[in-house]
Amino acid sequence: MNTIREDIYRLLAACYYPPTAAFLEERCCTSLAGLLEGVDPGAAALARQAASCCSTAALEELLVEYSRLFLGPFKLVAPPYGSVWLDDSKGVMGPSTARVSAFYDNCGLRLAEDFTELPDHIAVELEFMSYLAFKQREAITSGDHDESGRLAGLQRDFLATLLLPWLEPFTASIVEDGESPLYQAIACTAATFVVADMATLSHNSHD
Repeated sequence: MNTIREDIYRLLAACYYPPTAAFLEERCCTSLAGLLEGVDPGAAALARQAASCCSTAALEELLVEYSRLFLGPFKLVAPPYGSVWLDDSKGVMGPSTARVSAFYDNCGLRLAEDFTELPDHIAVELEFMSYLAFKQREAITSGDHDESGRLAGLQRDFLATLLLPWLEPFTASIVEDGESPLYQAIACTAATFVVADMATLSHNSHD
């Protein structure tokens, strides 16, 4: 199951980076729908909607739409940084960004020096969840149940304190904009899966 989870989080992260020819050619949304089918049928249906949009979209159109939603230069529909949604300043690099960086540091991770995105970008946070799921799978494979439990706890903590508190309003902004069927479907896929994954992690912690 953790293999599937880490791949789902990785593909969701890919959906929130600027679109590339490889993103379309590798049919990321189709792969995502396939992985979700046995895990979360509701999220899988939304991913299929995204895949359908990708099948007819030109890369240039996606780049324009991605920029309008997430990059600017004009007022953004849905800034993809947690601090914009969580901090009183409503700007980037706020106190919550520092908390995200500290969380990564405590897990032995730092962003590469040539990486230009901020730590609390939606794609980076989803990739981090993929990493934690991968490390948990390693622990399970080696029979280290204490480490597996610790990593599950880290995932619950990260989702509860640093991702889920802003995922809902971020997703709502994309949906309410109503002008990008692809990113509406991607946003709803991500939110549906992450909420369900948190519920599963929380349930398993009581077993």
